[in-house]
Amino acid sequence: MLSMSDRTSSPPSIAALIRAVQLPRGLRAKGTPRVRLHELDRAKGMAILLVVLGHLVARDNPVGVTWYEPLRIAIYLFHMPLFMFLSGYLAFRMGTARVDLALWPRLVRRRAVRLLVPFLAFGLGTLLVKVVAAQVAPVDNLPTGFWVGLRDLLWDTSRSPATAVWFVFVLFVYSVITPLVLALPRGRLWLVLLAGVLYVLPVGPPFYLDRICTFFVFFVAGGLAAEAGRGWLRRIDAAWPFALAALAAVAVPVALGWIPFDWRVALWHFPYKWALLLAGLLSLPAIHGLARAMGRSAALEFLGRESFVIYLFNTLFIGATKAVLLTVLAWNATGFPIMAVALMAAGTFGPIALKGLVLRRIPVLARMTG
Repeated sequence: MLSMSDRTSSPPSIAALIRAVQLPRGLRAKGTPRVRLHELDRAKGMAILLVVLGHLVARDNPVGVTWYEPLRIAIYLFHMPLFMFLSGYLAFRMGTARVDLALWPRLVRRRAVRLLVPFLAFGLGTLLVKVVAAQVAPVDNLPTGFWVGLRDLLWDTSRSPATAVWFVFVLFVYSVITPLVLALPRGRLWLVLLAGVLYVLPVGPPFYLDRICTFFVFFVAGGLAAEAGRGWLRRIDAAWPFALAALAAVAVPVALGWIPFDWRVALWHFPYKWALLLAGLLSLPAIHGLARAMGRSAALEFLGRESFVIYLFNTLFIGATKAVLLTVLAWNATGFPIMAVALMAAGTFGPIALKGLVLRRIPVLARMTG
């Protein structure tokens, strides 16, 4: 079976995020230099491996495999909050969150080009690939028609054929709204209050409102951490082992199936969102601190830099590899361990090879994929 489910996703690499939030000097706050934070690349490297692991199974679990689904649910309790934290951290650190209001219209135009164009391009591309691929192989999350899929891409986003691109759209919304809120008197307080209200607000999926409301609190947390500067770094350097242990105390019982969630029903609702909030907030000092404590890691930093292209194309390579392997292996408890290793390798390194061999040679695609 050609598996192309986009149920969950990861955001771009730190390099791509910096390009997404970083503006020319005229649109950046004064005194905000262009920097590269290798510790954040390491954090992204760890996170992107979890993303690929979460995409190994699309819809139907392998026969006799009961451990994978709860493990995946546990992973998604914290990995997307972590990605939003990193995005907020960079937006505030680079000064784009506090752009002068006189320059705000220009900011919106630039963010639209940087984020909305890739969102639409990859969303439409994924939809077209699925419609074409369905002529020769079964495809997961296939719309009943092209126009239905196009509608679901923006309106009924719970059924979107390209859910993986939601992060780019949501990041655009955050990047243009945050400067407006911060421009208010006591803007930082209003930003925190807005994030709290949005988190508990019951909203539906049109235009990814459910995700916009759910993850803004983590974006704001990243901004507060960036503005705390060395104070945040000192605290996480001391507290990350305890935060990591607490994160494990929340996530491990879910991974073992002791605390079950049916995320097809529970996602974006309480009590799942309480677990998401707790695990997500714990992951921020835990993973950021761990990435700082472990020192330089060429492998993780490389994966972090390449995580945008992995994010975009991992499900395609996983699906194609699975279709080939199913000709010789069964989708059950016996064949799955072997397939899992192959699918992890394909989902991680296939997109990197695609970028190096093809995408990098086409300027417009090279810019989109970082």
